[in-house]
Amino acid sequence: MEKEYNNKRINKSNKTKNGKENDQQNIKENKSNKTKKLKENKMPNKNKKKIWKKLLLLLLLILLIVVGVFTYRVYKNGWGLSGMLATVVGHDENTRKNLPEFKILVLGISTDQEEVELTDTIMVASYNPNTQKATLLSIPRDTFTGNNTKKATAYDKINTLYSKNKDPKAVLNAINQLTGLNIEYYVIIRNEALIKLVDVIGGVTFNVPIDMDYDDKFQDLHIHLEAGEQLLDGAKAEQLVRFRHNNNNTTYPEEYGDNDLGRMRTQREFIMQVLKQTLKPENIFKIGEILDVAKETVTTNVNFDVAKDYVPYAVEFSTENLLTSTLPGTTPDWKQTNNVSIFVVDKEETKKLVKELFHDRDLEQEENEDSEINDTKVTKQNTTSNELNAKQTTINKDKANLKIEVLNGSGVSKNLQKVVTELKEEGYTITRTGSTNITTKTTIINKKNIKDITLENIKGLLRVGRITSSESSSSKVGVTIIIGKDYQ
Repeated sequence: MEKEYNNKRINKSNKTKNGKENDQQNIKENKSNKTKKLKENKMPNKNKKKIWKKLLLLLLLILLIVVGVFTYRVYKNGWGLSGMLATVVGHDENTRKNLPEFKILVLGISTDQEEVELTDTIMVASYNPNTQKATLLSIPRDTFTGNNTKKATAYDKINTLYSKNKDPKAVLNAINQLTGLNIEYYVIIRNEALIKLVDVIGGVTFNVPIDMDYDDKFQDLHIHLEAGEQLLDGAKAEQLVRFRHNNNNTTYPEEYGDNDLGRMRTQREFIMQVLKQTLKPENIFKIGEILDVAKETVTTNVNFDVAKDYVPYAVEFSTENLLTSTLPGTTPDWKQTNNVSIFVVDKEETKKLVKELFHDRDLEQEENEDSEINDTKVTKQNTTSNELNAKQTTINKDKANLKIEVLNGSGVSKNLQKVVTELKEEGYTITRTGSTNITTKTTIINKKNIKDITLENIKGLLRVGRITSSESSSSKVGVTIIIGKDYQ
């Protein structure tokens, strides 16, 4: 009995021992299996990480190459915002060089009267992306487009051409004939476009030249502005550019440019300020709103492909390079023009002005040729003392009655006093002085049929200048001198 009992204890002990050994073995095997599984699971993750690293490096390399190529092209296109925009639209360093001067007819249309569209503003604008020069040439609304001034009618005025059949090409053709320019493009800007644009860019600061007080119930037009520098919103901007005269018939002072001349000058100067404001860097982010305004209120035949070629370089433009002028001519007595007030273009002076504004090289060549011709003439005139005496006698007679106005457009304040002093020392009478838009060329304007020999004498004193004619029976001066940047 005792022996059997001991055997049972031994067997139980062995079973317990074997069970523990088996349990430990199982635990070891489980741990081993888990370790293997973990290793097996880790291996693909490591491979995946290696693959992603390679892909990221490849993408980074591609990005660096793209950025490098883009940066290089921006550099070749002149750096800055202009270079970046040029690169974005696919330009290279030769694109700008091959772009011609861009010329366009600008028609400002008033739509206050139902089914009537009046041409309040007519201008020729140009932009040269290579020289960064731009031009605004105002065309008087009363410009005569007929054949016989003695039989003139209101329908012979240029501002009626568009209202007849709403065809801008009729105006375009007339201006091309008057100026000799081959303008292809036009843009029609309705008055609501101006209002919305000025409001989009946050208003325009402008120095209103005079108090403006005018009401036209028929057009529902009411203009009430005080003189002085102020921030104009869209509604006030429209009042400014449409003003011609007050309710009491007073208008701009003559030295500024009365009636339509003053109005055109105000329009040009205001456009300069609008350009300055629109081209500010902060307004680049408003380009979407500006384009929306254009889509709603502007009609043009300029297609996108043409516009995108010039836009990258236009952001470089400075209004200091903007030349402004008015088509030269005269306003004959209405009794001689069938009782119709018209503006008759001076063809010869227009040809000279167009060359100056749109063909600088041609003008410089012509001026050199003129200078040689004038030198030859002077040499011949100096051959006898009688001719010299006759010349001086004529000049002295003109000096006695001649009144001269001097306007500084050189951008250098001291030049005004310098010119005034030179003319006074020579015996000329200066009755008015002032400033005007910056212009490249000094201009001597004949307003009272002053003799050529006297005008040449004034030009000789200034050592620069081109002589033009804009005769006006109401002018209180015989000659207006506009000092340009060429004056030294």
